Amino acid sequence: MSTTNSTSLEETARRAVDLARRHGANEASATAGRMRELEVQWRDGRVEKVSEATTRGLSLQLFVEGRYSAVSTSDLRPEALERFISDSIAMTRVLTPDEHRRLPEPEFYAGRASLDLMIEDPRQAQLSAEERQRFARELEEGARSADTKGAILSVTTGFGDLSREVFRVTSNGFEGGSRSTQFAASAEVSVQDPDGRRPEEGDSGFSRFFEDLPSATALGRRAGERALGRIGSVKGASAVLPMAVDNKAAGRLVSMLLSSMVGSAIQQKRSFLDGKLGQQVGSTLLSISDDPHLKRGLGSRLFDGEGITSRPMALFEEGVLRTYFIDSYYARKLQTRPTTGGPSNLSWKLGTKDRAGLLADLGEGILVTGFLGGNSSALTGDFSLGIQGFRVRGGQLAEPISEMNISGNQLDLWKRLVAVGNEPYRYSTSRTPTLVFEGVQFAGT
Repeated sequence: MSTTNSTSLEETARRAVDLARRHGANEASATAGRMRELEVQWRDGRVEKVSEATTRGLSLQLFVEGRYSAVSTSDLRPEALERFISDSIAMTRVLTPDEHRRLPEPEFYAGRASLDLMIEDPRQAQLSAEERQRFARELEEGARSADTKGAILSVTTGFGDLSREVFRVTSNGFEGGSRSTQFAASAEVSVQDPDGRRPEEGDSGFSRFFEDLPSATALGRRAGERALGRIGSVKGASAVLPMAVDNKAAGRLVSMLLSSMVGSAIQQKRSFLDGKLGQQVGSTLLSISDDPHLKRGLGSRLFDGEGITSRPMALFEEGVLRTYFIDSYYARKLQTRPTTGGPSNLSWKLGTKDRAGLLADLGEGILVTGFLGGNSSALTGDFSLGIQGFRVRGGQLAEPISEMNISGNQLDLWKRLVAVGNEPYRYSTSRTPTLVFEGVQFAGT
């Protein structure tokens, strides 16, 4: 992680904590930050929107006589900041007490790794407006290069980047900051289906370094191919079949699983994973760890939002649940030690085959390339999701399918995991590989 050298953010955060203590807060934390965002939107051969925004602000956590509040302001003038903090503390004093609201114990700040996580790209400050527009234009050119039959109706692309700097100070000894950059590129394509429908599809990429984005031409072409692949999609017959989920779409399934592992769900008995630590909740192929120290990772960090030192930790080992995401507040309620409030980057135990190899092994089944709507209950694990993708016949992609649903329970689904791909999706924090499940109920015609 790049460490901030901006004295103004440090001074602002320290001063805010000092003011909070002076005005009566028992404990306080302050996070000062600034962010600069730039974005180009391009549609059908011309620039549609260009925007640039720079924001600066301060967020505060105030602990006053057993009461707690979280407030923020963008007015950092000294006289305004003192009045803001004084008023906020007065407001906090009338709130209902909560004995569990305190800063993390200082022992959880200890042991911070000394690593360069490589999350700041100096190229971001050098990008010109022309380069951003060229990237957006080449995205469209790439998408249209996939169309040999004149089926594309419209292409909307976007390129954006941001730089962010934060510094956090707590009244019980934590200080730390970071600087980071992020780049995003996307292409959305609508096509004309002979039956009158106008299906839309797209693709996107996110990275810490500009050079880690896919090329504009390749990303745009992939978006075009995905949209053109939706032409002629049909509602398949209801059946129980093997299901492959491509690596980009599989993140939806993982987010459903992880949402049941947060401290609030565990403490309030709203999780189907409550009480299952150390138990088998998935197949032996389900091995995932949280890796906050991944270089260039979108979720990489040396400490979490409370300042708790980040460490790699196993989430699932051969299908056995190993931990929950517990922040300091819910740790006190659950009378346990905090881990961290949420995931950083996921690291999977990968298989040996790419998607094509997995489909060849699949033989007959369905490849899911996207989930549409649906819902999932963190309490019961029950889910119902719309899907789109392709029928797989003889190990090869066949007709596109849509307007179908899968439903079931997560505890059952993850035990049906029978293969894991070798190509994690690098443009998200979940970094999911292609996943294959056996015996999934599809509802169609």
